[in-house]
This record gives sequence, C-alpha cells and structure tokens, in this order.
Amino acid sequence: MVQDRLYSCDDHLDMWALPTDLWSARLPGDLRDRGPRVVVQNDTEWWMCGEVNLGPSGQKLMAGYSAIVRAGIEDDGFRASTPHLRLQDMDRDGVWVSVIYGPSLFGLPIPDQELKAACWRAYNDWGSEFNAHAPDRLAVLPVLPTHDVAAAVTELERVAKLGHRGAIISPFDFDVGDPSWDRLWAAAAAARLPLSFHIGKGTSSVKAEYLSWRTAAFAAVAPMQLDEPLATMIFSGALERHPDMRLVLAESGIGWMPYFVARLDQSSGKHVEKARDYKLKALPSEIFRAQVYATFEEEPLGPQLIPLLGAENFMWASDYPHPDSTFPHSRRAIDEAFAGLEPALVKQVTVENCAQLYGFWS
Repeated sequence: MVQDRLYSCDDHLDMWALPTDLWSARLPGDLRDRGPRVVVQNDTEWWMCGEVNLGPSGQKLMAGYSAIVRAGIEDDGFRASTPHLRLQDMDRDGVWVSVIYGPSLFGLPIPDQELKAACWRAYNDWGSEFNAHAPDRLAVLPVLPTHDVAAAVTELERVAKLGHRGAIISPFDFDVGDPSWDRLWAAAAAARLPLSFHIGKGTSSVKAEYLSWRTAAFAAVAPMQLDEPLATMIFSGALERHPDMRLVLAESGIGWMPYFVARLDQSSGKHVEKARDYKLKALPSEIFRAQVYATFEEEPLGPQLIPLLGAENFMWASDYPHPDSTFPHSRRAIDEAFAGLEPALVKQVTVENCAQLYGFWS
C-alpha cells in the first residue's frame, strides 16, 4: 500500500552510540575536565560526569535493545551515529527523512546546571555537523536547557541560526504552565521551530530498570505521561497565546488521545469559566487540532482511532534503532497496521505531515 518515501518523525541517537570524544572535543577548555567522558569500569565502558554515571558507551550492554542487531546487521555500537551507515539503514527501510531525538530519554543527570547547559550546546553543535552530511534527510533535534528561561531562549535562537528544524525540551524539568516561559513559546513561534516533548520521565512508581520486568511496565505507561504537559500547555494558555507555536508529543502514540482530547473539552466546559488566572477562549480540541502533533509507531487500532481526531495531527515514526522499531520492515508494518485506510490518509501521516512541519517541503 505504501509506495512513497517514508518520513520518520521520531528516531533516536542514544548515549551509547555517541562518539566518545563528543564533549571532550567541544566543551570550552575550562569545562572540558568536568564534562562527560568515557571510562572503563568492570570491563565495560561508561559515560561518566564526575561521579555521575550517564550510561554505557558502545554496544556491550545495549545489544539486546537494538533493532540493528535484531536485523542481523553488524554494529560496533556506533552505527547509528555514523552518518553514511545510518543513511544505508534508512535506505534499507525505505525511509527518506529521519527526525532524530537524543541523547537520552531521561536527560543528563548533571547537577551543575551551567555545565549541563554547556553540554547541550556542544551536543547541539555536533548534531548540526551530523545533519550537514545529508541536510535534506537528517534532522538531529537540539536540546534546550530547562534551568532558566533566558538560557532556553538564547539556545533556541542560536540553534535556529545553525539551521536546526526544531528543538526538544523536557516538560518534566520545569513548570510549563509558568507564564514566565511565554518568552520561549514566543521565540519558538517567531523562529517557526516546533518544540517537542518526548516521553521518558513523568512516571512516579514505575521506573525502567535494565533486564527487569519494570522496563516492560515503563514502556507500557510512558506514552500516557504526556497527558499532564499537554493539559497544562492548553489550559494555561501557553498555546492559545502563541497560535504560531507548534508542539510535538513525541512517542505518545494515538490510543489515549481521542479520549483525552474529549475529556479536555468536557473539563473546559465545567471549569474554565471559574478560573481567575486564565480563561481559554477556544475549545481544547480546537487548540489541539491547530497546534499539536502526536507521533506513533505501530498502532493496532489506527484505522479506528486516527479518523476520530483527524490525520492532520499525527506523524508516523520507525523509532530506529530502539527495540520497538519497525526497522527494517517499516513498509510492511504500516500496511498491516493501517489496512483499510485510504492511501491518501496513510500518506499524510507517514510522509506529508512530517515533511511540512519540519520544512523538508516548502
């Protein structure tokens, strides 16, 4: 059914695949000794920042979590961060464009906020260099700091000048409903850069744990943790005050969305008029349809769910190279998941929405 080049709007480049000199080669000299570095402990290479373990480097511990290894493709752990090899895998899977999230679903647990912000700047610079290998196909998204709105705005404006097509910011690290953050929403709208909230935090009692049942539990519930940031962005007026801003809920899936958007409308009808701080002028569903995108991978109930809100708000992703990825059989997965839908609708969610949002099509 799918004959077009696919546009994957949520792929990954994880800590374990990053070049081992990424920060040592790019951090300012006065920060370099305190920045993340790869060290060997117990015969395994780890990313360390001071005494903080940021996760493994290379494939030794992560092979079981790689769709590349599952597909029988040779990988030393750094294939995903090697542009020409990543492009080979995209061609193998029929993917023309890859919008790439990284380097960690859980952020960088570096206590020194200024050092962390410098690490994000270095990563964003590296991402720009990575994208330059195929600017019409690769889009590593930069990450914005969350400790200070002025720092976030400065970095957003800087990465826009570098040619980045969007940006990531964690909604779990600050209060997205705080009016002081209007400066960032306004800057994103002015720069025409979509902002992404990605899953990874937000759970309370369920935490991912290597080689434990907890990882399966976390993977099952993590997408729905974006409900609170979405409700906050809508009811606080953050989206309504900045109608040119576009928000991406990355890896949220579709299943809970129709119920939740309807619930937002219901809640609005009962409570908005009583609010003394901000009263929405539009229905939440109207704001959602105008400004919010949600990404998904395989969606077994897609034919029933997508039409409930409309194809305009959803974008497909392969999730390469994570274990949930449809790689290297994405076309087959799409055909199976969306059997019965009109080809034009399938093309909209697997090609057109992503291409238009990120400016791959003028």
